[in-house]
Amino acid sequence: MSFYVYIILGYLLVLTVFNFLRARKVKSQDDFQVAGRSLKWQVMVFTLICTWIGSGTFISGAEFAAKAGISAVWLAAGAWVGIVLIYFLAAKIHTFGQYTVGDVLEVRYGPAARLFGAIALIVSFISIVSYQFVAGGFILNVITDGKISESTGTLLAAAFVILFTAVGGMVAIAYTDLPNGIIIVLACLLAVPFVVSAAGGLPAAKAALEPGYFAVVNSQFGAHPWLKAIGYALSTMFLLLGVQSMYQKFYSAKSARDAKKAVAWWTVGTIIVESIVVVIAVFAYSKLKGQIDLSIPKAGGKVVLMAAKQLVPAPVGVLLLGAACAVVISTGMNYLLSPSTTLMRDIYQRFLKKNADPKSLVALQKVLVVVIGVLAFLLATQLKSILEMSFFAYTIYGAAITPALIAALAWKRATKAGGLASIIAGSVACIFFFSMSKLLPAAQVPDGDPWGIPIIYPALIASIGALVIGSLLTKRQTPEELERFFPKK
Repeated sequence: MSFYVYIILGYLLVLTVFNFLRARKVKSQDDFQVAGRSLKWQVMVFTLICTWIGSGTFISGAEFAAKAGISAVWLAAGAWVGIVLIYFLAAKIHTFGQYTVGDVLEVRYGPAARLFGAIALIVSFISIVSYQFVAGGFILNVITDGKISESTGTLLAAAFVILFTAVGGMVAIAYTDLPNGIIIVLACLLAVPFVVSAAGGLPAAKAALEPGYFAVVNSQFGAHPWLKAIGYALSTMFLLLGVQSMYQKFYSAKSARDAKKAVAWWTVGTIIVESIVVVIAVFAYSKLKGQIDLSIPKAGGKVVLMAAKQLVPAPVGVLLLGAACAVVISTGMNYLLSPSTTLMRDIYQRFLKKNADPKSLVALQKVLVVVIGVLAFLLATQLKSILEMSFFAYTIYGAAITPALIAALAWKRATKAGGLASIIAGSVACIFFFSMSKLLPAAQVPDGDPWGIPIIYPALIASIGALVIGSLLTKRQTPEELERFFPKK
């Protein structure tokens, strides 16, 4: 078996021991869910990077870049806009000081909004965790030249993620993300000059690839290229603006100042890493395309992994492969903790047992982590496309929750009826159009889009339309009801 595997497994073993030691510090629900609200901005920067940059970047993003070229940056660009926007909300989110986005939704829109929001979040996040597991199996399969099958690799990835999350919660996640985040950033910075050089530079890459690979928008973007490109950007932007994993990090910060400073550096780190991964994927594909058949599902996702083994020096290759494993583990942990926190806070504690014993709450949440992880693993065994599932998960969350959530924090005119209508309308529209993508004849679903229209558009129109119309047709909330979000100066 390749020495790459032994080094990476050794690293995972070190993380395992580290997490068991950290887990001894978990004494309360605050410790498990928000790391005792003690994270300094330096730790937060890397845990935010690891939360956002997962297999969606290293596998499906790389696959998309191998097929569409530099224009694959559109998939990441929406997140960059989202980070800039959320910078102005980070301090307010931290000051609100809760555990879940459901806490925000209920205070502003009522218990029903919390419940429906929880359902949309759980569906979305189980989907996200499932393709982290698939990506982990895919990575192990490639690293070992097929000696570990994808199914066995998926099981191993699931086991590590579930174990790490159940043992230590947010404490384990944040301090696992610190070394993982450093590895991710360092690996990308070191690998890109070697890959570009091995490919012969820009002239050789242009000669080897079709002209569309270096266009602003490639014709690979579905039936309506510009519509598809902007749709990808919107889906990532709306996911990031409302994603609970980020809000839990803001609640975990030591202070509002730490939260805001972390977001500023997170912006820089995310733009650098996601741009570099696209560049690595495009130049590596120009060199290795004879070894990659893009007509085979997930084949394009190998391009960064193959570059790590063939186009860079061994130490840099180990770092790059380690980064690929790190993003799967870190992102899987973050998105596994969130739905378990939602089930605990937004359903169990809110509707079933308000005054549960703190120790029993931590124990129950650990059980829920395992249950949700197993469900995600079962879904993972059925997945055919990481890219397709990631786009669906981004869309249902971004359309169902984010408009109502951002309005709760920033729009005084939003009402309970408008917020609830937005959550329900966004969820229903997304599920309906996703179902149509499976039921319609293939000719009517170009590039997975029903009637050539990316799902994000009808889902956002339904969600925002319901929010605005429902709010304008119903009575304004009183200044007392808005005080928590818009305090008097």
